[in-house]
Amino acid sequence: MMKKIKLVLLIIIFFNSFNLVYSIENFFEEAKKKFNEKKLEDSKFLFQRNITFNPKDAQSYLYLAKIYNLEEDQKKEEKNLKTTLLLDPNNEDAMYMLINIEIEKSNYSKVKELTENFSVICINLCKKIETINEALKNIEPKNES
Repeated sequence: MMKKIKLVLLIIIFFNSFNLVYSIENFFEEAKKKFNEKKLEDSKFLFQRNITFNPKDAQSYLYLAKIYNLEEDQKKEEKNLKTTLLLDPNNEDAMYMLINIEIEKSNYSKVKELTENFSVICINLCKKIETINEALKNIEPKNES
């Protein structure tokens, strides 16, 4: 009798864990869909919920940064971009967005550092390096001696 109870409990646990994994993936896909539909509040909630279940999902942080960019909340955008790069240092979208923030701040040394890293990791956005270098020319480097 105890073996049957254990077996039933194991089956229930198995199916519940399967449902949990499926729902996590579903949060991300649903959030991405809402983002593409420009339903920012709904997508923000779903990305945050996805992060609750999967705190190491760099893509969710990247999309949150994109949402905060559209909402013009630079502080939260930058925080999410840095988290994205912490989890996925080769994320060229996040690095490019962070470079643009640093250009806005006229932070020459940080833009230079990020650009060097960006040129190493870029795959799809390599053409943007020229734009970044043009922007760097317009930023006055501080006396770094």
